[in-house]
Amino acid sequence: MELSGVTVGIITVAFGVVIMIFPKIINYLIGIYLIIIGALAIFQGL
Repeated sequence: MELSGVTVGIITVAFGVVIMIFPKIINYLIGIYLIIIGALAIFQGL
């Protein structure tokens, strides 16, 4: 699974809007982001 630049941009903007609306949710979003990126790195290494 490869994310294009446009997809990453859309996801980034969406996260930014959510953080502006719900500032306390940033910790969960960062945690989820790190889990997803880590999982993708592990699956690509297999």
